[in-house]
Amino acid sequence: MHAFPCGTPFLDFVGTLRARRNAEPTEMLASPQALDDWFVESGLMDVAPGADHAELATAVSLREALYSVTAAALARESLPADALAEVNRQATGLPVQVQLGDEGTTRTGSVSQGLATLAREAVEIVGGAEADLLRECSRPECTQTYLDRSRGRRREWCAMETCGNRVKAAAYRARRRSQNA
Repeated sequence: MHAFPCGTPFLDFVGTLRARRNAEPTEMLASPQALDDWFVESGLMDVAPGADHAELATAVSLREALYSVTAAALARESLPADALAEVNRQATGLPVQVQLGDEGTTRTGSVSQGLATLAREAVEIVGGAEADLLRECSRPECTQTYLDRSRGRRREWCAMETCGNRVKAAAYRARRRSQNA
């Protein structure tokens, strides 16, 4: 089961390697089936593309390039050339197919089409006005990056249900301990 707290598929995809700063981060794309599941659970595709191990390796490579580009944008640094080249290369591919039918909209495609769609979204966001909305979660153990579309641009956590609650509960416990000491 994947999580989608970031406000956009490409950032949720980057977040499939959780707790990047930990000695052993959690890899959510550990198998081709996990990649298939991510595409469907994210809503990017309605039918799993049938990923294989080579496509999984390509997806992980793109994810790391997306992370590098996003981290540089957050730090207001120059975008790393190798990561930028990978993102731009993937963005030139065909996007996921969207079709309208009697039953509504369907989204289908291959792994490469899914990756192209994610890369294009990253190009639009990192290279556009929304780059100013990029934030990293304030919980030290979390490395999720999200778009802060809150009214006052004061959002601190990737998701209140997880990180926000953990930070607030820890602060409450610390206050209680200091009052009881």
